Amino acid sequence: MNTLAAGRRHSVACREDGTVVATGDGRAGECDVSSWSGICAVAAGNVHAARNTGRSHSVGLRSDGTVLATGWNGDGQTDIGRWRGIVAVAAGWRTTLGLRSDGTVVATGRTAEGQCDVAAWKDAISIACGDWHSVAVLADGTALSTGSNRRGQCAVGGWQDLIGIGAGYLHTVGLRVDGTALATGDNTAGQCDVTRWRTVVAVSAGSHHTVALLADGTVRAVGDNHHRQCEVAEWRGVTAVAAGSAHTLGRLDDGTVIATGDNSHGQCDVSTWQLIR
Repeated sequence: MNTLAAGRRHSVACREDGTVVATGDGRAGECDVSSWSGICAVAAGNVHAARNTGRSHSVGLRSDGTVLATGWNGDGQTDIGRWRGIVAVAAGWRTTLGLRSDGTVVATGRTAEGQCDVAAWKDAISIACGDWHSVAVLADGTALSTGSNRRGQCAVGGWQDLIGIGAGYLHTVGLRVDGTALATGDNTAGQCDVTRWRTVVAVSAGSHHTVALLADGTVRAVGDNHHRQCEVAEWRGVTAVAAGSAHTLGRLDDGTVIATGDNSHGQCDVSTWQLIR
């Protein structure tokens, strides 16, 4: 489960005691998480990379399978109050996904591009939500996708042996059981150049960059680096990563968090965070 999440202008993390911390642009209420408790996973909604808006949302999964959400609700993306039996959550631009314990998926929010058309999905074990598309890994190691495919970001039909997946603005990255990665979609900034990676244990997709956590606790990143969001080569002792629109987070083995990239809204101000799960 994701206990660390990065949006476009904010960051969210789950503490060991089930409380949540957030930093960055909270003008829509996306950082109003101080009252949350019993949280075991979080997700941060992104903001469409081409739009100059600060509105976003945050999602928290409780250990009892219920979900909390706060922030911008212009398309119903925080309407999760009736969800039950959830074991994982994902958030994109105006969209929220929930993975149920029975392998089915629920969605709420923007439907214009078909990113919420997940009612027929079954046997899912992992989910991710990009700006305009949603993806899932199934128990047999294959993948499903729905939503906009204008740059081939939904072309995952031939993928096999998957254990994880991530979705960005216009690209998708998958993690194979053998520790290799693959990607599809827009590669204008090199965000899909992941085929040389080995011993990968987790992947995350930002708007125009892709991040991988390796088994030895180091991190790799490819893609757009205008804000230094890919400057992770010196990181050590990392146990989780999260890619935002233009920043990257890493949780260290001592429960602290490091960050690099765009900090124009304080989304990288994580140096005081401790005991992150």
